[in-house]
Amino acid sequence: MNVSSADVTATLQPRDSFSKAVTKNLIVVVLSISINYINGSLVHTFSKHQIFYTNPRYILFIHLVVNDIIQVTLTAVLFVLSYTVYKIHVSVCCIFILIALFTTENTPLNLACMAVECYIAVCFPLRHAHICTVRKTTVWIALIWTTSVLSVLPDLFITLATQPLDFFHSRVFCLRQTVFPSPLIVQKRDITYLLFLIVVWLTIFYTYFKVLFAAKSASKDAKKARNTIVLHGFQLLLCMASYVSPQLMDALQRRFPKNSIDSLFVIYITIQILPRSLSPIIYGIRDNTFRKFLKEHLLCKLYVH
Repeated sequence: MNVSSADVTATLQPRDSFSKAVTKNLIVVVLSISINYINGSLVHTFSKHQIFYTNPRYILFIHLVVNDIIQVTLTAVLFVLSYTVYKIHVSVCCIFILIALFTTENTPLNLACMAVECYIAVCFPLRHAHICTVRKTTVWIALIWTTSVLSVLPDLFITLATQPLDFFHSRVFCLRQTVFPSPLIVQKRDITYLLFLIVVWLTIFYTYFKVLFAAKSASKDAKKARNTIVLHGFQLLLCMASYVSPQLMDALQRRFPKNSIDSLFVIYITIQILPRSLSPIIYGIRDNTFRKFLKEHLLCKLYVH
């Protein structure tokens, strides 16, 4: 998951014209503010109603939303910086890239946990309250972060071991490959992403087919859970496309050398921005309980203004 706006602008020539650069930055900023405003409303709605605090489904959902807010904000900042400041200190870039990587790798793991929760709710309804507790949910969230940290931090340790100290005081175009340049990191990344792909997709497919068979019993909740997992799968497909984004970017650069920057911009929007706009649809709109309280919150703000 090469998470950096620099992946979009790259160091290729020719660079964007002034008008095109302004247009792209406006698109990114407007989309980011819009998504974060909606997600911020979801977080506010969650925080104001005790009913959500005791439901593992909503806890996992709001963790995903907060994670999305951090990820969208960071990638948007990196995007704008790549056009304005262009080069920043390696130490600062490391912090940005590490946090962006943590939050990006969290997303598919969080979606897998939410799919498992749907599966348990439909296939084991009598045991759901015992299996899916608030305490166990916080443990799962801690495991999500631990997995992401253990996946990403070796990049920093390898760089510290292989690069001179002066490297961290230099200024670079903020890319994952410029701050973590060791070939060992690329090999580790490919192996890690392959493992993530296998585990997460097996989880999604297993839970989907189990819920699909349960939905044949004409249970309304089972059918809704099945549709939810389908949406999770689509969202996951977009998110996990970032696993193969380095190879996809290289292929596009070779295929369309004159339009590579525009192609990479489309990839950035598709892989980093679009999946983060689906979370509000899956729970903020489709879920009756959340939709009710969210509508009250938005109507209240409209009335105040």
